Amino acid sequence: MAGRTRSAERRAEIVRAALEVIAERGYRGASLGAVAARVGLTQQGLLHHFPTKEALLVAVLEERDRWDTGGGREGWRLDLLEALVEYNAMRPGIVGTFSALLGESVTEDHPAREYFTRRYTRVRADMADVLRTEYGDRLPGGLTPEQAAPLLTAVLDGLQYQWLLDPGAVDMPAAFRDFLRLLGAR
Repeated sequence: MAGRTRSAERRAEIVRAALEVIAERGYRGASLGAVAARVGLTQQGLLHHFPTKEALLVAVLEERDRWDTGGGREGWRLDLLEALVEYNAMRPGIVGTFSALLGESVTEDHPAREYFTRRYTRVRADMADVLRTEYGDRLPGGLTPEQAAPLLTAVLDGLQYQWLLDPGAVDMPAAFRDFLRLLGAR
């Protein structure tokens, strides 16, 4: 049991280090060697925990999702999305890493493409559920939750990009609250 716990702790340490290295250098510029050095391992030692760079990347992305959702997605509400936007405004490194990986993943051969494709399918469904809980089968403007879910998702991600590029000009939490008012939530 102690060996399994130690291995899980080491994997978590490696994932945190990988997140830092990716935030600094981007996915393509981040090497397994740099991650290994950051946690005091050889590259071979790192490969014991993550057999490929792609496996490590997916672990980083999954960990970020766990941080954002607290391990579950049930019970999401618009006010919790608002709190998530405020939380993200306090962690530019993680938001930047996610955004950089998302941008890179649109290429055909990127190892995170499948992950992001699956993630956005799930996120749109989650956002439709959030909107249905708040508004029922029709939003005030007449859209169904399924029609509005990609728009809500686009606002969340688009605000992150704008805030990362010019944080002094874009108040991400305030802009999201404005969007919620536009939806009729406030």
